[in-house]
Amino acid sequence: MTLDPAFWHGKRVLVTGHTGFKGSWLSLWLQQLGAQCTGVGLAPSSSPSMFDLLQLESGMESRLADIRDYSALQELCGQARPEIVFHLAAQALVRDSYTDPRTTFETNVLGTVNLLDSLRRLPSVKVIVIVTTDKCYENNEHGEPFRETDRLGGDDPYSSSKACAELVTHSYRKSFFSLQQDQPQVAVATARAGNVIGGGDWARDRIIPDFMRAAASGQTLTIRAPEAVRPWQLVLEPLCGYLVLAQHCWHKPGRYAEAWNFGPAPSDTRSVRWIVEYLNSLLPQPVKIDYGQYQGPKEKMTLRLDSSKAHTALGWKPRCALETALQYTCDWYQAHRSQDNLYQLTLAQIDAYMHDKT
Repeated sequence: MTLDPAFWHGKRVLVTGHTGFKGSWLSLWLQQLGAQCTGVGLAPSSSPSMFDLLQLESGMESRLADIRDYSALQELCGQARPEIVFHLAAQALVRDSYTDPRTTFETNVLGTVNLLDSLRRLPSVKVIVIVTTDKCYENNEHGEPFRETDRLGGDDPYSSSKACAELVTHSYRKSFFSLQQDQPQVAVATARAGNVIGGGDWARDRIIPDFMRAAASGQTLTIRAPEAVRPWQLVLEPLCGYLVLAQHCWHKPGRYAEAWNFGPAPSDTRSVRWIVEYLNSLLPQPVKIDYGQYQGPKEKMTLRLDSSKAHTALGWKPRCALETALQYTCDWYQAHRSQDNLYQLTLAQIDAYMHDKT
């Protein structure tokens, strides 16, 4: 099964974290598919923000709330009456999780509890996709790609919190969503993506936004872990996976309500050094790079994902090469600097992806 635009037309969809990087891309995509989209999340955390630049609020119901606020979240879910839910709201930065572990656990664990508890009594809900991360696995850096059956874990607070969110989701699935006798079963799945890249990300301590800020300012970019290897992918790749997964869950809730990896092709698992050097090859004026000795909190050096399960069972597979993803990303940020029409460019990139023109 591929992405079916007709399926999404008129569906009531709730997106948590809709003002963030991935949430903004997903919200725009759902709007273009004709879904009735409601977003719940905090105000954009950066200025500029993709959500504001593209004026996404005009095409959806946007509600500002903290997912740690159970009462507010419960009320908003009841008002939205969603049929399909994508949970993207999170504290998503590893280094921030060292600085403020309590907020990280409250947001990523208790926030997931609050959402699932708010949804379990809503008769409208048919599908819930909880987005976690490729870092939810216990990473002993053996170098092999992680499969969905591998042990969960996490040394740093962010990774640990996402592993906890996986366990919370499993418990709610088994305890409340799979045992209903008087109404159809609700499919609750989790999705684990790689390191997503694309236009519109202005987060701190992420390689692409940091690189683009250095390119715009002319300052030297310090790389903290140039030999770290990650599964890089265009943001549209996992988002397409989430949409396709939700379609499958809708039609066969008992079959697809489980964990899924959505990672890039094995050849697109590359080092940070390779990423910045390739980005520099795309620019007329390369960014100055300082490969200094990193002194910050420890991070895992190698991370790979095996997405063969999604390929075999869902018919999903990565379609955008990393070089193309980086070109798309550069095009987006250059358009922002040139004050071009970002809304039209973003739609064009979604359309090219959907029609396999990447």
